[in-house]
Amino acid sequence: MKKLFFSSVAMFVAVVLACSCASCKNSAKTSAAEADTIALVGPTFSADSAYAFTAAQCAFGERTMNSRAHDLCGEWIMKKFASYGMTVESQDADVKGWDGTTLHSRNIIARFRPEATTRILLCAHWDSRPWADNDPDSTNWRKPVMAANDGASGVAVMLEIARALQSDTTLKVGVDFVCFDAEDWGTPQWADVADDADTWALGAQHWATHLPEGYEARYGILLDMVGGAGSKFYQEGVSKQYAAEIVNKVWRTAAGIGYGSFFPMKDGGMLTDDHVPVNEKAGIPCIDIVPFFPDCQQSSFGPTWHTVNDTMENIDPNVLKAVGQTVLQVLYSEE
Repeated sequence: MKKLFFSSVAMFVAVVLACSCASCKNSAKTSAAEADTIALVGPTFSADSAYAFTAAQCAFGERTMNSRAHDLCGEWIMKKFASYGMTVESQDADVKGWDGTTLHSRNIIARFRPEATTRILLCAHWDSRPWADNDPDSTNWRKPVMAANDGASGVAVMLEIARALQSDTTLKVGVDFVCFDAEDWGTPQWADVADDADTWALGAQHWATHLPEGYEARYGILLDMVGGAGSKFYQEGVSKQYAAEIVNKVWRTAAGIGYGSFFPMKDGGMLTDDHVPVNEKAGIPCIDIVPFFPDCQQSSFGPTWHTVNDTMENIDPNVLKAVGQTVLQVLYSEE
C-alpha cells in the first residue's frame, strides 16, 4: 500500500467540499455531538488473541510474493479460518508485477454463514512489501519488510472476529473474509520508472473482476495497518466518495463504544488501496480503515511504513482492540 493521490475525481471532490465548507463544519460538529454512548452488542474482541495472530504470521518471516514463507503462511491462514467453522477457499492466479515478474498470488476467502443472502465483506491484504523503500536508511531500501502492521494486523483482526463468530447464532448477516494477495508489490520508490496505481492491489483487482455470479455484499470494510502504535484512523477520502454512509456508521459506532479517540471525525488523505477496485470494479461500497499521521515526517502512514521497523515491537494491542471491537459492534448492529 498505498499511495496518497489526488486524481481529477479527487480534485472535483475537494472543490465540492470546499464549496460547502460551512455546512460541512456544521455537519461534523453535529455528528460528533450525536455520537452518544451505546451499549455493546455481540462478543468481546480479544486484543491478546489478535496480537498473537499477528505474531504467528510474522513467525513465518517476511511473506513476500513467490517465497516459501508466503506459501506456508497462506496455508496457515486458511487452516485457522477453517478451524473456526468458516467455509474456506483460495482464488489462485498468476499476475504481473510492476517489473513484469510473474507473481503466484492467492486470495483467501472464508465465509461465515454462507447460506445468508445479506452479506458484509471484511478484507485485508496478507502479503509483505518486498522492499523497505521508505526506510530512512537507504541501505535497507531493497530489504523485505516484516509487515507486522502493514499486512499481518488486518488479517489478525479478521481471524479474531472469525474466532468470536464461530459458535454464534444471533448475527443477522453473513460475513465474507477476504485476504487479498499481491497488494504490496507496487512500484518501489527507487525504481527508475513512474509509479503506476495499477501496480498496487493486484489481488484485489483480480478478485473484483472475477466475482462468483450473483455475488453481492451490502458493503465492505478494508482493514489496513490496524495495529501500529500511535495510530489514529481519519476518514479516508475514497471511502467517503463511494461509501460515505458506511464511514459515518463506523466512526459513530467507534465513538459510541468509547473508541472515538482512535477514530477522529476528521478527513485523511485519498489512497490507492484494495478498496479502490472493490468500489470501482466490483461495485461494492467499501471503506478503508487505515491510519493517518498528519504530523509524521517519515510518512503520513506512520514511522514504520515500508521500513524494516514494521515489526511486532511496534504493534499495540490497544489499537487492535479499538478496531476489532468497533467492527464487531458494526456487524451486530446490522438488521
